[in-house]
Amino acid sequence: MSAEPPRPTTEPASRPHAEPVPPAVQATVRELVDLSPVLTELGQRFTAAGFEVHLVGGSVRDALLAAAAPAHDPTHPPGDLDLTTDARPEQVLELLRGWAGSTWNTGIAFGTVGAEVRGSRLEITTFRADRYDRESRNPEVAWGNSLVDDLRRRDFTVNAMAVSLGPDRTVTDPFGGLGDLMRGRLRTPGPAVESFADDPLRMLRAVRFVAQLGLVPEDDVVAAMTSLSGELGRITPERVQAELSRTLLQDAPRAALELFVDTGLSDVALPELSALRMEIDEHHQHKDVYTHSLTVLDQAIALEKADAEAPSPDLVLRLAALLHDIGKPATRRHEPRGRVSFHHHEVVGAKLVRKRLTALRYSKEIVEAVSRLTFLHLRFHGYGSGEWTDSAVRRYVTDAGDLLPRLHKLVRSDSTTRNKRRAAALSATYDSLEARIAEIAEKEDLARVRPDLDGNAIMEILGLRPGPDVGRAWQFLKDLRLERGPLDPDDAEAALRDWWAAQQD
Repeated sequence: MSAEPPRPTTEPASRPHAEPVPPAVQATVRELVDLSPVLTELGQRFTAAGFEVHLVGGSVRDALLAAAAPAHDPTHPPGDLDLTTDARPEQVLELLRGWAGSTWNTGIAFGTVGAEVRGSRLEITTFRADRYDRESRNPEVAWGNSLVDDLRRRDFTVNAMAVSLGPDRTVTDPFGGLGDLMRGRLRTPGPAVESFADDPLRMLRAVRFVAQLGLVPEDDVVAAMTSLSGELGRITPERVQAELSRTLLQDAPRAALELFVDTGLSDVALPELSALRMEIDEHHQHKDVYTHSLTVLDQAIALEKADAEAPSPDLVLRLAALLHDIGKPATRRHEPRGRVSFHHHEVVGAKLVRKRLTALRYSKEIVEAVSRLTFLHLRFHGYGSGEWTDSAVRRYVTDAGDLLPRLHKLVRSDSTTRNKRRAAALSATYDSLEARIAEIAEKEDLARVRPDLDGNAIMEILGLRPGPDVGRAWQFLKDLRLERGPLDPDDAEAALRDWWAAQQD
C-alpha cells in the first residue's frame, strides 16, 4: 500500500444545514419528470414490484435549476437518465425484460445495468456504500441500504439530490445541494479531502463545474484540491483529457482554468500552462504570458460566437488560444536594456503542443490542427503595413489550409494591448490582409493551390517514370505557382524544362 496522501488542515467550522425544497420547486420538478413517459413507466414497474427507484445526478441538478431559476426554461424532461434503486442488478434486469428495447451489463460488477427504451438511454445503479483503496479509482463495491447513504458517496452536493419515480415524486436533498446551486456554491457531501482522495478525478470535475455552472468552490474544497493535486497522476490521460475538453467547451472557462492552475492540478495535467505564469511577454510587459493567454482565450471565444458560419464551441480554436505561447519559457532570453525576447517560440511551441496533446490522447487531427495554428500564429507580424507580396499571401493561405478561418480568429485574439491606437492599427492591418486574400481569391482558387501540370504531364514532358524525381518536379511547380500565380500550360512546361535542365548540371 502506498503512503496516505497528505491531508489539508482546513476544514469548514460547520457545514450548512440542508434546507427544505420549496413546494413550488417540488411541483415543477414533478411536472418535468412527468414529461418523460419512459420515466413514468419505469417508476410504475419498480413500484409495482416493491422497489424504490430515483432519478439522480446531473439530470436532477439541471431540472432543479430549471425549476428554481427564472432564467432557465423548464420545458424539457431531463436528458441523461441516471437512476438508483434498492433492487439488485439481477432484479433490475428482470424488471426491464420485455419492456426495454435492449439491455447491457458491462457495468454490472459495479451494480449498473444499462438499457435503451424507445430512444432513451438509462443507467440504473443499485444503492452503494463503496470504499476506495486510495491507489486507483476502482471502488470496493458494497451494496447500500438507503438512498441517503448512496447520495453521501457522490462528488458534490449539487449532484447529491434525487427525485423519486414513485407516485409522490419526492425530491430528496439531504446535503443542501439546491441551496448550494442557488447560491453558486460548490461543496462536497462529506469532507472534501476524503472525497478527492477516494477519486481524484472529482478535482477536475470541480474545475469543470466552475465553468459549467458558475459555482465558487468553498475554502475546504480548494484546500483539498491543492493538497491532493499530485493524486491526479492516478487518473488515466483519457479521463483527464475528457474533463479538460469539457471545461474548455463551456461559455466562460477562464475562472475554471485559474482554479486549475492555482491548485496545482495543471502542474500534473498541463504543466506548460502553469509555466507561463513566470514569463513576461516582451510585447505586453504589464502582463505575464499566462494572463495574456487567458485573455486570448476569452477573445477567441467571443470571435467564435460572433461567427454564425463557424462551429461553436470550437475545441481546436480554444486549445490553440490557450496554448499558442507555451514555447516562450524555453526560448526566453534577456536582451540589453532590460528587454526580453522569445525568438522562434512558435516553432518550439508547436512541438510542445504536439507532445502534450498526444500525451493527453487527443486525436491526431486535433493535435496536428492545434500544433499548426501555434506554428503559424506569429507569421502575420511580418506583414508590416502590407509589404507582403502576392506570393507571401498565397503561402499564408496555403499553409493554413482549412484552418485559415481559425487562424484569422487566433491572430486577432492575440492582440491584447490596452493601447487603443495600437489595437486599432493591428486590427486595420489584419483587415488589409484579409482583403488581400479575398482579392487574390477572386482570381485564383487559393483553397486548392496545385501545380499547373499534374504528375502524368510531368512524366510525359520529362520522360520520367514514377519516383522521387517526379515528386521534386511537382514541388518545384507548386512553389512556382505560389510565387507567380496561375500559369498557362506552355509557360509551365517551359519553366519545368528549364528547371530540369539545371538539375542535370
